[in-house]
Amino acid sequence: MSALCARAPAKINLGLWLGPPRTSDGRHEIVTVMQSISLADELTLERRPGTATEDEVICPGVPGPPQENLAAAALRSFRAATGWEAGPLRLSIVKRIPVAAGLGGGSADAAATLRLLRRASGLGDEQLLYGLARSLGADVPAQVAPGRWLATGAGERLERLPDPDPSLELLVLPPAGALATAAVYAEADRQRTGRAQPALDRRVREVREAFAHGAPFPAASGLLDNDLQPAASALFPHIGQALELARAVGARRALVSGSGPTVVALFAGAADSERAAAAMADRQTAAIRARSVGPAFARARPAGGS
Repeated sequence: MSALCARAPAKINLGLWLGPPRTSDGRHEIVTVMQSISLADELTLERRPGTATEDEVICPGVPGPPQENLAAAALRSFRAATGWEAGPLRLSIVKRIPVAAGLGGGSADAAATLRLLRRASGLGDEQLLYGLARSLGADVPAQVAPGRWLATGAGERLERLPDPDPSLELLVLPPAGALATAAVYAEADRQRTGRAQPALDRRVREVREAFAHGAPFPAASGLLDNDLQPAASALFPHIGQALELARAVGARRALVSGSGPTVVALFAGAADSERAAAAMADRQTAAIRARSVGPAFARARPAGGS
């Protein structure tokens, strides 16, 4: 097997609306638009050299044993589902997406792992990948085929939305810390920020209409609200400062992505985002320029290929 590589793009949430927990599994009903962006980890899959007998995952910078990494779980799940008996593999991950930041980095790595394994083995189809992704986590299915998705349920029910045209331009303001998703949801429950199901159903219709023609982001400010933002801000007060800074450098909209604490600043075009990045540098504040991306950005390819 020749070595393969793939990008694992981060996702941002263009709005997130929170419903009640489900009685079946305790997960919250949500409505959100997930958008893949050019900030991405890099994964390489290759045969493990020597006499090793087990698969290996190498992922510096992520706490915990490598075998507990979500990408390692994806590898185990794929082997179990397909019966693929290739020799021991090495999966190496170069992390660029901040950890526990609301950008879906672990989910992106798991989804990219599934793409790599399908390409390497020639086994399975998209239906299999989506089924495995649903078993791995709520954010994983939307990242199997990166792009723009309307996600409902707990994130596992997906509807493809048109890619933005022109592309969405943004700055990612990396957080100086991490937030546990479970803690943010617990705080949101304490604050009682959830919505009733009829309100969620209405938001689905509004979002579908707003994104139907590939607008980079909706004109109506309410369609970028994040119901988890107050909870994340209560647990991570620096979020407020980041939001103010994003607005000060000219962002059209600034919001928390997912459960936070990452703040994303949205712009009308590349020139505006470039000026804002320069302004951030003048203020000695870290900011990453990014844009929306689709499936071609993340395809599995031979290592060293373009």
